[in-house]
Amino acid sequence: MNFAFPISFRKLVVRKLTPIFKDAVEIVQQIVVPPRGREVLIKNKFLGINASDINASAGRYFGDSLSLPFDIGFEGIGEIVAVGNKVSELKHGQQVMHMKFGAFSEYVYVPEEEVIPIASSDRSLLPLLVSGTTASLSLDKCGMILPGEKVLVTAAAGGAGHIAVQWAKNAGCHVIGTCSSQDKVKFLKSLGCDRPINYKEESLTNVLRTEYPDGINVIWESVGGEIFNTLFKHLAVKGRMIIIGAISQYSNETFGEDITKGLSTKLLLRSSTMSGFFLPHFTNDIPHYLSIMVRLLHEQNLKPHVDDGSSLGKPFTGLEDIIRAVEYLHSGKSKGKVVVSL
Repeated sequence: MNFAFPISFRKLVVRKLTPIFKDAVEIVQQIVVPPRGREVLIKNKFLGINASDINASAGRYFGDSLSLPFDIGFEGIGEIVAVGNKVSELKHGQQVMHMKFGAFSEYVYVPEEEVIPIASSDRSLLPLLVSGTTASLSLDKCGMILPGEKVLVTAAAGGAGHIAVQWAKNAGCHVIGTCSSQDKVKFLKSLGCDRPINYKEESLTNVLRTEYPDGINVIWESVGGEIFNTLFKHLAVKGRMIIIGAISQYSNETFGEDITKGLSTKLLLRSSTMSGFFLPHFTNDIPHYLSIMVRLLHEQNLKPHVDDGSSLGKPFTGLEDIIRAVEYLHSGKSKGKVVVSL
């Protein structure tokens, strides 16, 4: 290797399976070794925080394929500091982003084909990765959104939600977004959301019943629980409901239990559909959708928003702050994509 680097680096690993993130993880040291073959070694500069980080720490995604301890984290932006002897396209010093599982680390080894070159290490690109591809792909592939349709986005001011709002608006849809504060209502309006609903101050049921009596064509659902039950009742004839997650239940050990009875009959009577979306099942589509989002960004038709925790008085910095950042995201107070700087 042709660069100055430490003998070891720090990373976050899961030591105990639990959705209580701070109890699941700890920081450990790993010895630096040269990247092999088509691997590159990336020094992370910014890390993206996702609601599903606590699903990963609870062991919900991988079955028996991972044994404790294991690495955690889904995405990062940084600089290539070393390349394997079979790497052909990437070079030392290049700025890149990645969606490598195990991203919560000062350095990360990534196969060349999974590395995404970028012009600069701009943290505002992080919302395009897990959040952006989840939002855009799910709305297109599962929601099959069409111009003029009514699209409702839950947790609309969140990391994926605020991209989903803009993706649907760019497709010519009428967009409704649920949120939990008046500050988030203003934020959603700035993104073009046609009808933000602060469910803490307005009745979601009453708004949908009076303002959308014919129902909602596409519901992008990431909250679960009672929000899911309420929204399902307002799905239009031939409507599509996309299940992105159930963040309200992620902290519960009972996550994953069925909450809707008579589902098949309810879908039948409205000729409606419900589909789940899990990003790893759509990896072949990710490069294309990333390129579309970058184009929209350059055309100023997409405004990714980063939340670094500054509103708490101290921005998230270093591996130690990942726990604080995850807890902040799940507090419901964050706006846009939560990001930790290294």
